[in-house]
Amino acid sequence: MNDFSNALDVSISGLKAQSQRLRHLSENIANADTPGYRRKTVSFESEYGRADELARVETGRVRTDQSELERIYDPAHPLADESGHFEGSNVNLLIEIADAREAQRSYEANLKMFEQSRKMSSKLMSLLQR
Repeated sequence: MNDFSNALDVSISGLKAQSQRLRHLSENIANADTPGYRRKTVSFESEYGRADELARVETGRVRTDQSELERIYDPAHPLADESGHFEGSNVNLLIEIADAREAQRSYEANLKMFEQSRKMSSKLMSLLQR
């Protein structure tokens, strides 16, 4: 039964990591039109320091993308400078939506792994009870 719980632990760590990634992606999408907003990125790291040697994943530090902010010309905007420009965000909706789709599919794959491990464990328990 330990192998089943190990499989559940690994899939749970993947679910948590992808849900945090989706959270940041949705925040980026929501703030795409916010002046001065910098997109947030999250990286994944292997989890070390446990005795069981499982390949769990955890999220690293949340970082802000330091690429240049888009300069927008709108002299009527309250944040516009003397030249009529202000700094928009550096969020590219196409990239964010593609990343969100990838994170969603990874989340679904971890969920399937969790469900299959649970079903296999349940079937084994029913076989052992006979």
